[in-house]
Amino acid sequence: MPSTNQVLIFDTTLRDGEQSPGAAMNLDEKLKIAEMLEELGVDIIEAGFPISSNGDFEAVYEISKRAQRSIICGLARAGFKDIDRAAEAIKPAKRGRIHTFISTSPVHMKHKLQMEPHQVLEAVIASVARARNHVADVEWSAEDATRTEFEFLCRCVEGAIKAGATTINIPDTVGYAIPSEYGALIKALREKIPGADKVTFSTHCHNDLGLAVANSLAGVMAGARQVECTINGIGERAGNAALEEIVMALKVRADIIPCDTGIATSAISRVSKAVSNVTGFPVQFNKAIVGKNAFAHESGIHQDGMLKHTQTYEIMTPESVGVAKTSLVLGKLSGRHAFRDKLEAMGYELGGNALEDAFKRFKDLADKKKHVFDEDIAALVDEEIATGHDRIKFESLRVVSGTFGPQSAELELSVDGETRLGVARGDGPIDAIFNAIKVLFPHEARLAIFEVHAVTEGTDAQAGVTVRLADDGKSATGRGSDTDTMVAAAKAYVHALNKLLVKRLKTAPEALTAARG
Repeated sequence: MPSTNQVLIFDTTLRDGEQSPGAAMNLDEKLKIAEMLEELGVDIIEAGFPISSNGDFEAVYEISKRAQRSIICGLARAGFKDIDRAAEAIKPAKRGRIHTFISTSPVHMKHKLQMEPHQVLEAVIASVARARNHVADVEWSAEDATRTEFEFLCRCVEGAIKAGATTINIPDTVGYAIPSEYGALIKALREKIPGADKVTFSTHCHNDLGLAVANSLAGVMAGARQVECTINGIGERAGNAALEEIVMALKVRADIIPCDTGIATSAISRVSKAVSNVTGFPVQFNKAIVGKNAFAHESGIHQDGMLKHTQTYEIMTPESVGVAKTSLVLGKLSGRHAFRDKLEAMGYELGGNALEDAFKRFKDLADKKKHVFDEDIAALVDEEIATGHDRIKFESLRVVSGTFGPQSAELELSVDGETRLGVARGDGPIDAIFNAIKVLFPHEARLAIFEVHAVTEGTDAQAGVTVRLADDGKSATGRGSDTDTMVAAAKAYVHALNKLLVKRLKTAPEALTAARG
């Protein structure tokens, strides 16, 4: 158990975060994120849901082999096959945990499980006991706990503790609770249930009403000493409690919540960027802690205050979360040394060919733009990292557009190392480009989202394009950037298509929709 003032950080970016539509990660990406989470100081990494697919099993197994400090956790439903599969996946871990769950609310028991309460209670006890046969560290979750009848929830929690659970998680699965209500629930469970003082209570709050972080902190104030969260708050529907917000709230407001975490906060910004890059989910500009504008001041009044004393409008320093205080503007005369130093200051570590490729792209961009900003560099490096192992690679594009038409695109792609050339027409240049991609790599994916934004300001700004493709119930999001919006669109579509190909390789079991925490 943690000390009375230590809050354990349980990160589920690789499991619950990946359940976000379009947020699939391949093995290499998961291994990299897991490594960064451990360097960040995360106590428990929920690496995946081993029975859901061979890919998830392999990811949990490989992460378990490599982890040095963090506890590696595998998720399992209450069935014995799930639990045994999770045990096998975390077997190589120096410190492993099985996290098993079952729904306890009336609506879930009736419509999803089609089980009576006594059957659910029996499943709770049996599943926890089964997990304890494999490992000493067992977490049990009451899915949809905040809509569960209190007395029945108490019986289930007590049964789980007696069966050997060491952590009890009380999820607000559908983001229904408000802080006072959630805090009172944690407090009441800890006071009423025999043996509650021998286990760690955990929060797992979803953000459907925008209260995930507030509810999690209310749980901590009521005695919970583990918080389940994700980088950038990613997750299904409206997402989960954001790790960076939880950690910095506890750090900044230690006067109200005197609790500590083991997180190296200066690494937060770097991990945030990595997760955004891997998932293709951009971080909103005004996102707390890690958003582009989190430490930006444009108002004259604010600027005046900041010049006199930074604490007038900043309650934490940008350096405390790994954000550079000042921005060094690079240009076409900058050399490799300056470029490498800038990358290191921004939290990137590139070597060998990757550094050379990024530098070449930087020089090409600098020839087109008057000023190259940090955001420009981040966009081109993120794209380089994201597409490094893709099967399909963008090579070149020529577009004919305008009022006289017909609009057409002449495109060159590399597919598994083979160069392919193709031409297609469309209803506008974007449609022509996407049709050309289909000519060169036939597929049935449907365009679900197409968004364009400027990476920086000015008429020479890079365009950042986000594309989401959907096919047969699966979706994937890709991103591309370039000073030419048409090129950025082509890159984004190809990136999304590559991620969709990876996702289609996964084979999910029946009733995978039960994987909710």
